[in-house]
Amino acid sequence: MDWSWRILAVVATVLLGATCVLADDVTVRSGYALSAASCGEAPLAFPRLRIDMKAGFCAGLVASHDDGLRFPRSIVQIPGRQLFVVADMGGWGHDDGRLLMLDPSAPAGQRVREIITRLSYPFGLAVGPEGKIYASTDTSIFRFDALAANPKATIETIIRDLPGRRLTLPDGTRLTESAHPLKAFAFDRTGRLFVNVGSHSDNCLSSAPDRCAAAEGASPLAAIWLYMPPAGGIFPALQSGDPNPPHQVFARGLRNSMALALHPRFPDPGAAFLQGENARDLQDVFAPNEEINAIEQGRHYGWPYCYDLSTASPEFKRVLQSGSLKDFCRTTALYKQPWSLLPPHGAPLGMLYYTGERFDDLRGKLLVGLHGYRPTGSRLLAYEVDERGFPKVSPPPVRYHVSCAAEPTRAFQTSAGPAPAAAFDEIISGWHRVNGIRPQGAPVGMTIADDGAIWLVEDKNQTVIRIDRTTEPPPEPLPCDTRSSQQIEQLVAFVDGDAASRARLTRVRKNLIEKHCSGCHSEFGLKPGQSDKDRDRAALGFMLAQDGWIYPGDPESGRLRQRLRGLGAERQMPPGANLPKTEPGYAKLLDVADDLVARMVPGRRMRIKPGGPPHRKFFARDGRECGEIPFGKIVIVTESSAVNKPGFSRFFRPADTYLNGTCTDDNGYYIQQQFLVPL
Repeated sequence: MDWSWRILAVVATVLLGATCVLADDVTVRSGYALSAASCGEAPLAFPRLRIDMKAGFCAGLVASHDDGLRFPRSIVQIPGRQLFVVADMGGWGHDDGRLLMLDPSAPAGQRVREIITRLSYPFGLAVGPEGKIYASTDTSIFRFDALAANPKATIETIIRDLPGRRLTLPDGTRLTESAHPLKAFAFDRTGRLFVNVGSHSDNCLSSAPDRCAAAEGASPLAAIWLYMPPAGGIFPALQSGDPNPPHQVFARGLRNSMALALHPRFPDPGAAFLQGENARDLQDVFAPNEEINAIEQGRHYGWPYCYDLSTASPEFKRVLQSGSLKDFCRTTALYKQPWSLLPPHGAPLGMLYYTGERFDDLRGKLLVGLHGYRPTGSRLLAYEVDERGFPKVSPPPVRYHVSCAAEPTRAFQTSAGPAPAAAFDEIISGWHRVNGIRPQGAPVGMTIADDGAIWLVEDKNQTVIRIDRTTEPPPEPLPCDTRSSQQIEQLVAFVDGDAASRARLTRVRKNLIEKHCSGCHSEFGLKPGQSDKDRDRAALGFMLAQDGWIYPGDPESGRLRQRLRGLGAERQMPPGANLPKTEPGYAKLLDVADDLVARMVPGRRMRIKPGGPPHRKFFARDGRECGEIPFGKIVIVTESSAVNKPGFSRFFRPADTYLNGTCTDDNGYYIQQQFLVPL
């Protein structure tokens, strides 16, 4: 077909252009373009990353995939040594995990070595009360001597048989892959141990929604469990046949407590114990908000019945209208609302108080890392706190940043309207993908080193990063990496070349854009005197240039559909959300818009096959790994059996957010045929 060579032509053109972006003295590691500029001072000077940071701060790349990192999730310094332990899950496969020793003084490419292998989902790391390193799997917490000749031989398990990736729910349902098996944990200064036991699903739905049985009882999911040490404050090593130390439920209704921060004075009366909540998923980009919760013993924090401040989950509305859960989200003494909202879908996976001396303007502040891939994520935040360690909440409006959006900031909002929240600084901001310069960032665990520097691991690009101070002025913020003009022209040409697509575009432009959209926030590129064809091309080009509005082949993933149909937080867009009911033919017009997006690119629409890991890798023709796309996503297959890559199918570029930055501007990606199923 004639569209096949056109794709190849665009691929070749863009790839040739992209090759010229990097100068001869620039190297690329983990998708980052690196130069000779450094962050830090010898012996802790590392190549400086060009990511948008607050003035006075810089980020250096310490270790990467070249050093052996696969899926790093947390980091901690060995007390008194310039060495670090890194928990690397390896992936989402069972027993793929490892604990690694990181020596930042070693040559680049040789800084990491394995010390313990074949672990199931290692995530948490902490220095225990006696100075030993503690780590977690999905079902256990153990300590070990990281400096021993054989660290694995020194493992002492202190808790085992925690609810892990394999579960049996109260109704007898067996799960082979729980949604949130990872175990974050934290010690307080008396030696008490707090453990995250995440929920088994997004919203605890069953065939007959009622109370969430999995979150009830003495050993609930979606909770923080407390383990009390014996006299002396040190948990004993469990021998064969020994029972676990007893636990109590410290707090409930917490979907997934991956970020736990204890104020240095906790458990003194009034001192803060904070949790960063990974709230439930919704299709809306801007709802629900994530949360900072002030944890108090015996309280319930809402999941799965409530989200945001007091919004009732739609799946449980009937349950919340009567019985013991009546008005649970508003009036019960048991439910405790969030202390502050966090940017929606930000996914807080790391949180701590800055206790170092290196950064005067951070002293005592709360640091929160946002891992999420949405335009609200990929950041490192710093909060002012009061003398007890609680973030200082301000009345609305309180705004947060949205990367690569036409509206770069938004005010915190719930279903009830503008909401109070704690304001924050951004130490790392705008960590969005930029072609040829950097990939999108996804920070996870953090630690404060003895010298006060901030170390963090970033799993999407397999890196360890060290944040230091600098007197160099911050670089100019990098532009957002929206579609290139070449890509937009190619997509417009696809529509131009198909009579049915042209007719759909004209209908959408005349009856939807010009009638209901143009003039609200922009003119969609429409100008007086344009021909119908030029008006079609201008409107389509404008929509394709907006971040996240249209993903060819997959109308349900784009923000345009949310706005047109008034879904979620976009329910006011366009003005008059009742148009589908009040204007004849409007509902059908929305279907035409969906068809336009679905059939924009010639090829066969297929879905990423579910089952196994939640993401599937895709590649460039030369074998480079380009990213991971979640199962269930839709791609347009342009070559079912790729001639130049046996066993693979070739497909048009997916939602841009899944690219890792090393294969940008490539219209043709490859994925194993076995991972695709027809719609």
